[in-house]
Amino acid sequence: MDHPKLAVADVFRRYGSAYRQEHDASLSLGQRRVMTAIEVCRTAALGGHVEQCDACGHQRIFYNSCRNRHCPKCQSLARAEWIEDRQAEILETQYFHVVFTVPEEIAAIAYQNKRVVYGILFRATAETLHTIAADPKHLGAELGFFAVLHTWGQTLTHHPHLHCVIAGGGLSPDGRRWIPCRDGFFLHVRVLSRLFRRLFLEHLRAAFNCGQLQFFSALQELQQEHAFARHLAPLGKLEWVVYAKRPFAGPQQVLDYVGRYTHRVAISNNRLLNIDNGRVSFSWKDYRDNNQQKTMNLSAAEFIRRFLLHVLPDGFQRIRYYGFLSNRYRQQKLAQCRKLLGLATAEEPPCESQPARDYRDHYEELTGSSLRKCPACHQGRMVLLETLLRDCQLPAITDTS
Repeated sequence: MDHPKLAVADVFRRYGSAYRQEHDASLSLGQRRVMTAIEVCRTAALGGHVEQCDACGHQRIFYNSCRNRHCPKCQSLARAEWIEDRQAEILETQYFHVVFTVPEEIAAIAYQNKRVVYGILFRATAETLHTIAADPKHLGAELGFFAVLHTWGQTLTHHPHLHCVIAGGGLSPDGRRWIPCRDGFFLHVRVLSRLFRRLFLEHLRAAFNCGQLQFFSALQELQQEHAFARHLAPLGKLEWVVYAKRPFAGPQQVLDYVGRYTHRVAISNNRLLNIDNGRVSFSWKDYRDNNQQKTMNLSAAEFIRRFLLHVLPDGFQRIRYYGFLSNRYRQQKLAQCRKLLGLATAEEPPCESQPARDYRDHYEELTGSSLRKCPACHQGRMVLLETLLRDCQLPAITDTS
């Protein structure tokens, strides 16, 4: 498998130190941790091991990964494991992809209050879908869906939105019937948009009244109640963007498609085109111009600033499950859904403890790519020669997934 020639890590290694010095006061601890994690990912600083081919003698060094959820290099195994876990949850029914987006005026508040406002985004979205779907005039059923938070646009600007993947139907209030959506149609987007707008603004005002929001720099005046109210007033008249994409072709497409969304980071390494003379250029898709591929050129400092806009608060869950997929009742309600749809019951995982699998075997099972096959002769297998210890002077980097 070909690897990108350039990486976000290269930008941080070349220009990260200067960026830290210039923006020391504005960098959060979380942003510093992400920068450090990406800089040392798959380098000698994290330790690793030396392998040798048992056929041709080719040697290679494998350095350990940082496993940070913001690192572009560390998502493939996490993505594959997530998809494996979802296999048993996909039903033989149509699925819909609905996106909930907030206006720019809300995005600015969200950046200064990530944990609170992103939480409101999840809550308002879930309440909107539950309320409309439960109404007999629309569907009259309990949905099952999961939502994935993205905070970026194609040019790395701050653009918070939720991708929701929703089964095309749900359980009747008494749990005895499966009520399907109309073929190819989920729920009225305008109805969803209006309720989403109202619920979001209600929750945001409540957070303000409880003193949960903080404002600084250009938004500092919003600390005053009248200024905050004046800022929100026009938003109640705007049409908030909620849109439904075309239904998925089938359950397998759900997993293949959504797997690209769940563990995506702000920018993948393969979009980087050039890193030179203090500037970074990358490709981006202009959705307003017939999805044309274009090139953006930024100073290294601006690229780093934009990338760090999307660092999430520690422990914040960016994938959440609702309805009959909620964690508490998932197994029980999924079994009922399968029964009503005439599907075979998903196999229960074995109760007895299983021996830990070697991560290389696990990786190959999930991705189909072998970490053991010799990259030189393609015949032999790589065997461990030596373990390399991590740098004891390096601050501990915790997994923030």
